[in-house]
Amino acid sequence: MYPKLLVLVLTIFYSSFFLALASDPDPMQDFCIPNTRPSRYNIFSPCKNSKLVAPDDFIFPGVKSPGNFTDTGLAAVSVNPSIFPGLNTLGMSFVHADLNIGGINPPHFHPRATEIAYIVRGKVYSGFVDSNNRVFSKVIEQGEVMVFPKGLVHFMMNVGETPATIFGCFNSQNPGNMKIPAVIFGSGINDKLLEKAFGLSLKQIVVMRRKFFPKKLKR
Repeated sequence: MYPKLLVLVLTIFYSSFFLALASDPDPMQDFCIPNTRPSRYNIFSPCKNSKLVAPDDFIFPGVKSPGNFTDTGLAAVSVNPSIFPGLNTLGMSFVHADLNIGGINPPHFHPRATEIAYIVRGKVYSGFVDSNNRVFSKVIEQGEVMVFPKGLVHFMMNVGETPATIFGCFNSQNPGNMKIPAVIFGSGINDKLLEKAFGLSLKQIVVMRRKFFPKKLKR
């Protein structure tokens, strides 16, 4: 019995330990405004003396207007501790997104966070796909909220007659953003593999690569 009990205890301990490592750590103080601007990966920057912290440290004005629109009709301003130090160590980040009429936020996923999307204005076809390849989608309107479970592919499209605005919040200060088209055709995966996986010709794959392969990495 004793060896089996020991194995069980160790299994629970290590499972809990690695699950804890898999999410943002809990803060050890009320807040931590860094002395220097942190990167999204450096959450352990030295904290500013709390007596020197001001209300402005917790206010971010950078989402008052849309960002630059992409070819898909999406303008997104992603906000994390690297540009808003007030978020440092709080285990969250957010995004302000605008969609032109007919614009889309292509299928993508966040490997480290669940997302809650609030429709500020407009009418948006929104949804995600679960691990059984089932689509959960619906047109949601101003004032409605949809949740996208952690790590699942999700998407949005403006189906209204006016531009749409979405506010998204993540339970990680570094959620990550894996865009499916760019992951597949912009990462350097072997052409032969892509031919077999998608039934595309080499010519078609080359066309897709030109569209999604980062310019700085193009040969």
